Amino acid sequence: MNHIFNNNFQYSPSSDGGMKYYSLNHNAPRVSFAEAALRGQAPDKGLYFPRRIPKLPKGFIENIKSYSKEEIGFTVMKPYIGGTITDSELQRIVNETINFDFPLVKITEDISALELFHGPTLAFKDVGARFMSRCLGYFNRHAYHKTTVLVATSGDTGGAVANGFLGVDGVDVIILYPSGKVSKIQELQLTTLGQNITALEVNGTFDDCQSIVKLAFMDNDLNQKINLTSANSINVARWLPQQLYYFFAYQQWQEKDAPIISVPSGNFGNICAGVLAYVSGLPVKHFIAACNANDVVTRYLETEQYTPKPAVATISNAMDVGNPSNFVRIIELFHQQFSALKNKMSSISVDDITTAQTIKEVYQQYHYTLDPHGAVAYYALDNYLQNSPSGACGCKGFILETAHPVKFPDTVEDAIGRSLEFPEQVQHLLSAEKKSILMPPHFNDFKEWLMNK
Repeated sequence: MNHIFNNNFQYSPSSDGGMKYYSLNHNAPRVSFAEAALRGQAPDKGLYFPRRIPKLPKGFIENIKSYSKEEIGFTVMKPYIGGTITDSELQRIVNETINFDFPLVKITEDISALELFHGPTLAFKDVGARFMSRCLGYFNRHAYHKTTVLVATSGDTGGAVANGFLGVDGVDVIILYPSGKVSKIQELQLTTLGQNITALEVNGTFDDCQSIVKLAFMDNDLNQKINLTSANSINVARWLPQQLYYFFAYQQWQEKDAPIISVPSGNFGNICAGVLAYVSGLPVKHFIAACNANDVVTRYLETEQYTPKPAVATISNAMDVGNPSNFVRIIELFHQQFSALKNKMSSISVDDITTAQTIKEVYQQYHYTLDPHGAVAYYALDNYLQNSPSGACGCKGFILETAHPVKFPDTVEDAIGRSLEFPEQVQHLLSAEKKSILMPPHFNDFKEWLMNK
């Protein structure tokens, strides 16, 4: 697949009252938020997408500093729910989802970090996982059959999903992760909980894990026997709440001009949520998709040729994705227009040597400790500010610091020359027993295991 824009299709907002979701493959019925969340993926194997992008209420941005996080969360999320959850339940879900801090911390005069690692698993994916788990719990409250959540993880998704869904009635969770390609803390977070959480250690890459999950949703035998859904960011209940980070950042933004936002990007769900927030009315000057050696989108924005390739292992492992699922949603948000996308978003590929050097230099010069993913974003933003025309106008921006540095101790400690202290949230994991099931990187082995589970 080289050209991924279809210029014959034009995005058109819906005028109907309740929010509906359509498949980006355009060959499946429109569904409610509840059905989209429970299905995960459309029957035609496309990703679900909102039929219309809600516009923020009048005066919302101008008065955003006077609102609580909970008010912001409810206001932003309500239109996407389309009446499938009562207001009181949605408020409860939002409150439980975001009951920790999202501080915007200044690193330099021009660059700040939105710290998204203050949740229970020290990663930005806590928000999406907590929101989705509570939504599925609500939708399954009267169900007779369990829902089985399948999730492939390149690092942080697994731990966040495991924590978010732990003990949720009527839901079993199966997490597939690449053996030897996640950090020790990440692995312990998804392999030590037990109860309704099962971890499959796949002898392959993240792309192998993601391929198995996608094939599972296409398999008639599995779907006739088991109610399957996905907890990856392909699921609207995981993807949509991620836009809240950007509103919380803007609430703390002190500059007159809109920010330039640099997002460490792997499967592109996070930056896609940021673009969604922008389309709905959040002021953003420019987006930077900060990539590691897995640079399919970087190359696409340079050449307009989209050529997926096998994932390459890096020290920013949560971004090791060779064929990002959510990029098709970004294209939809830009109305299938390459020029509009290229005008609002740029991308850069940052290698491991530069990533480690960035961690070292930022620590030495500014006494701020980046994790490898934040370091990729920092280098990308710093490079943009220094080398683009926007840099000459005194523009400023922030990065998304998506995980706590302690989740990558070898890389970070080598770079800064000292040991990291383990936060309270993860200290108990160090003595916990890992429990995982080894699995070949082949769908048929997974299918046989799941059918006999």
